[in-house]
Amino acid sequence: MDDMAAKDLKDMTLEELWALFPIELVPHQSVWQEWASDEIKALSSSLALYSPIITHIGSTAVPDIWSKPIIDILIELPVGSDWMQIKSLLEQSGYICMSESDTRMSFNKGYTPNGFAEKVFHVHVRRAGDNDEICFRDYLRTDPEVAQEYQALKLSLLPKYRNNRDGYTEAKTEFVRRVTALAKQLKNSAL
Repeated sequence: MDDMAAKDLKDMTLEELWALFPIELVPHQSVWQEWASDEIKALSSSLALYSPIITHIGSTAVPDIWSKPIIDILIELPVGSDWMQIKSLLEQSGYICMSESDTRMSFNKGYTPNGFAEKVFHVHVRRAGDNDEICFRDYLRTDPEVAQEYQALKLSLLPKYRNNRDGYTEAKTEFVRRVTALAKQLKNSAL
């Protein structure tokens, strides 16, 4: 671990990063909502020119289930927003751009050469309406039984994927897709 601490994060291999930042699951913490609210306020201020819709998503937004202690935030922006300016504003706010395409960007904050900071954030930037994560979150909030199934799945995957984030995410994908499709179907039938 000492050799990795001497390296800059951008110089580490994927395996070194996964070793430094293993997947951890912990019981739900009420402070996560406060951290998300504070970060959303700061992001709203930084991006005010673009009238963003900013939402706390992910397992930390679902009471009573275990989660990685990482706050996921979705930022929806109107079509035509200046993508490069938004990237620059987020980087000025301490975020590191992890990936980008024409319609999506992903940012992280709270990763240090010594491991996780106290507060860790993943910010997902999308075009308005690209928000399936909200449907998934809302379904888990309204169906505690399905939320517990999701928790059980995540806990069962942890031993195999503790140091493989891509494998962990892929192993959850079918469950997430199935629940999201059900949530969207129920939402559409209610309209």
